Amino acid sequence: MDTFEVLAEPTRRRLVELLAEGEWSVGALVERLGMSQPGISRHLRVLRDAGMVRVRPDAQRRLYGLRPAPLREVDEWISPYRPLWAGSLARLERHLDETEERA
Repeated sequence: MDTFEVLAEPTRRRLVELLAEGEWSVGALVERLGMSQPGISRHLRVLRDAGMVRVRPDAQRRLYGLRPAPLREVDEWISPYRPLWAGSLARLERHLDETEERA
């Protein structure tokens, strides 16, 4: 499964967002997302198999952390579209400034 397929699933995207904040145990992820432990574990396994997550033993628990290297593929794919967003944001800023001046 490639990076895009892995990230197509909303729960896995949410896990990546949380793991970008730092390491998490499965129990903490279960609590945060309100899902079952087996469900979280299945998603973490997919992320780990895709190379997006690393696991570090810590006494009796395992801590999961993000490996950002696979996200470079997404960044490289998105990079040609950044100028489109920048232009849209600049137009929005001008519009908001004009609207504020009229008020």
